[in-house]
Amino acid sequence: MNTTRVAVDLAKSVFQVAVSHAPGRVAEEHRLSRARFREFFLHQPPCHVLMEACGSAHHWGRELQALGHQVSLLPAAHVARYRLGNKTDRTDTRALLEAGRNEKITPVPVKSVEQQAITALHRLRSGYLTSRTARINAVRGLLAELGIPIPKGARAFLPQAHRALDHELIPDFLRDSLFQALEEIRELEAKAVSLRGQLQRLGEQISTIQLLLTIPGIGILSATALLVTVGDIHRFRSGRCLANYLGLTPRESSSGLTRRLSRISKRGDPYTRTLLVHGARAALLAAHRVREPDQLQAWAIRTAAARGHNVATVALANRIARIAWRVWRDQRPFQRHPRVQEANA
Repeated sequence: MNTTRVAVDLAKSVFQVAVSHAPGRVAEEHRLSRARFREFFLHQPPCHVLMEACGSAHHWGRELQALGHQVSLLPAAHVARYRLGNKTDRTDTRALLEAGRNEKITPVPVKSVEQQAITALHRLRSGYLTSRTARINAVRGLLAELGIPIPKGARAFLPQAHRALDHELIPDFLRDSLFQALEEIRELEAKAVSLRGQLQRLGEQISTIQLLLTIPGIGILSATALLVTVGDIHRFRSGRCLANYLGLTPRESSSGLTRRLSRISKRGDPYTRTLLVHGARAALLAAHRVREPDQLQAWAIRTAAARGHNVATVALANRIARIAWRVWRDQRPFQRHPRVQEANA
């Protein structure tokens, strides 16, 4: 069995490599160009390669796996704790070797090209919406300075802003620029809608996404985001582990017999967690509207009455994540159950 571990500090053009044949000892170090990097591993016997989960890590992970090497992508925040001295490429590789010995550090799965492509669609859509919001706020502020208030809300903004262009308080030389800004907002919205439609069409071809869509509070955005964020659902032994991975479990600070639970940890991917929380908020609002809520909806309503709407929303997002783990693992759609008192009647 080959126990050689190779730590790689990734970069755009120069890669730092440290080879260790025994724990705690570095046998050799190399500083390789991009062209020589792949050639080095082409002639290297199968080994365990350690890299930080950062830019281009998934690409090189796939490349090295194709060459027969075992690849582990370690979270950068955990690796930083093992760095001694100043931050250099050399100390980064030594920190990777030390962090790789800690079995409690869970590696990040190497994503496929398809998973990264879906992630790219999400990032592009999020960027379009961020730019649209910035443009809307800028135009609303400019019109407010001229004494023309526009109510809040992105949906009704464009029609009201177009009507405001005819207001006599706007100078003639400013109207063209404001019109161009409104057209830019419209184009950004159209691009975001187009990307959502593309994700919808992709979801229709993937059975796991169709199963996740049966869960209340999960739409096409959160389903596809979960698919690319989680990867292999079997690496989580329970739904709580998945919720903890997504940062939806309470932060704990305990000592002795005293146990303190505070707000959620907010670890993991903030984008996926945000989608789950927004989905839970929509599911909670829908639960208040139905005449005969099921078990999940009744629990959410009771929690909202006892702890408040915001706490109930996050608690429901936690439960939705656990349900998603079960549905995904068993490959069975979510089934609604009537309330307990109705079931016992």
